[in-house]
Amino acid sequence: MSEKEIIHQLNQSIGDENVLEVSVPRARRVFARIDGRKLREAIQFLRDEGFIHLSTITGLEVEDGIELLYHLNKEGTELTLRVKLPLNEAVAPSITDIILGAVLYEREVHDLLGVEFQGHLSLTPLILPDEWPEGVHPLRKHWTIEENRKELTKNAKKPRQRNWVS
Repeated sequence: MSEKEIIHQLNQSIGDENVLEVSVPRARRVFARIDGRKLREAIQFLRDEGFIHLSTITGLEVEDGIELLYHLNKEGTELTLRVKLPLNEAVAPSITDIILGAVLYEREVHDLLGVEFQGHLSLTPLILPDEWPEGVHPLRKHWTIEENRKELTKNAKKPRQRNWVS
């Protein structure tokens, strides 16, 4: 399937109005920014079309929100879905029931940026230490190194509760 066919079928699947921006910088590389309300639908469609490998979910804070990038691969064609979330309401639907490999990636993005993935079975910390205070997400721009140290020192003797899923 060509890049144009992928884009055309994605438009048909979730609606032209929900595909906000598309770029194809080179052969076998596609970027599509979509409306976040259609994320699960887009992921389901792409998985059904053979994009079964999720290489990672990247999260970053941009000027007025948090952007999530879902990097999918099918036979050497890389497709990145971009979704933007408001800073004060960083909530996205979990895709773990569609692509099981998203479990750890969603936990990592939750740890580092504080994105809540609705429907995720357990957003327990993945990479931050037990002593790391809840609500402090180190890749958010308002947390400076000094503020992180202050919070860590303040909460040094209070390891956070972990809710392990068995």
